[in-house]
Amino acid sequence: MALARNLWLSSRKIARKSTFCQCFSTKSKEETVCKRAVNEAEKIVGYPTSFLSLRWLLNDEIANVAHHIRKLIGTNHPLLITARDLILGGKTPTWGLIVLLVSKAGGLGKAFSDSDKDVTAGILHSQRVLAEVTEMIRTSNILHNSILNIYTKDLEEYSDLNFGNTLSLLSGDFLLSNSFKELAGLKNQEVNELVSMCLRDLVEAEFIEPRDKQNRPLPAKPLEILTNIEVPNEFGSSPLKVAEVLGNAKAEWTLRHFLSNASLLAKCCQATLKLANHNEDFQKLGYLFGRNMALAWHAHFDLEIFRQAQKGPFSLISAPVMFHLQQNPDFYSEILKGSEDVHNCDFDKIQKIVSEGPGLQMTEELKQEFVGKSIKVLDGFKESEAKQALSNIVNVL
Repeated sequence: MALARNLWLSSRKIARKSTFCQCFSTKSKEETVCKRAVNEAEKIVGYPTSFLSLRWLLNDEIANVAHHIRKLIGTNHPLLITARDLILGGKTPTWGLIVLLVSKAGGLGKAFSDSDKDVTAGILHSQRVLAEVTEMIRTSNILHNSILNIYTKDLEEYSDLNFGNTLSLLSGDFLLSNSFKELAGLKNQEVNELVSMCLRDLVEAEFIEPRDKQNRPLPAKPLEILTNIEVPNEFGSSPLKVAEVLGNAKAEWTLRHFLSNASLLAKCCQATLKLANHNEDFQKLGYLFGRNMALAWHAHFDLEIFRQAQKGPFSLISAPVMFHLQQNPDFYSEILKGSEDVHNCDFDKIQKIVSEGPGLQMTEELKQEFVGKSIKVLDGFKESEAKQALSNIVNVL
């Protein structure tokens, strides 16, 4: 009897080890494929995009910020995690790389002098500047989002956290101001307008409610009656009408992440084709590719949180959570625990319940929808190494 039990326990350990190895092997294989696709893409545009922001990273002001960030060690300020992620880099290609690949894939709409372009890469110097600007704006937004709301009059007690907020605010402002200094050097008012619209969208994303006291977003209460709502590809100057969008999982997720993320890549992909003097129809292809690619990437990112069973807090407006709420409205009571502070939620419980529901499959379908749209848009580009590189990156998702 004891022998049988020992054999059973051994088989369970082997099974668990085998499952872990399979998951680790799959994850490692996916990262290798993604890294290979990015490395090949970097060769096409001329240099590793990790150097895109090297010029402003070596700036004395940023060096001073890096020096002061060390003082935050032990305070648990979000800026520490943000700085670590920015320095170590993520598993996904930078927005700057995507902008350069779209530039290369689109080619030039007219003849430019050799002094205006990188002859070997076939990319305009102005397009490289725009790629840097894309990264600077994205980074500044990430830094600004690491600011904590401190509800106390006794600032001495929270002086370290307040200092972290100061660093987040000023370093984000520094990058943002420098991005528009670089844009001004391009002397293209239409490109300036496009990038300014990105900032408008980033700001509007911060005003979509509900949110907790730290201004972290919460999903809206699921609607009792759902209608088929398509979020527009882009927004004009008129105010957004979100009443029918909030509470509709797919529409709300798309709106929130378009404004806070995809709009920047979409409009910068459009702007880089404008710099190359392409017509508006072709510029639109760049816009649509950037929009759909960014949304596909974010859906992939949301899935990884649950597939890898990451510990600790995660975004409550991730697609799996919102789709689960749509199918199980009673689960919203669990989300409401985070109305004061999202950390009041039991994230392990939420992750377990959502992982067992339909949310993951619905998110996978959402991701594949945007992947398919991205590939379809690429059909409008001529065959080239850059086009193939973009296709490879999208297909890795």
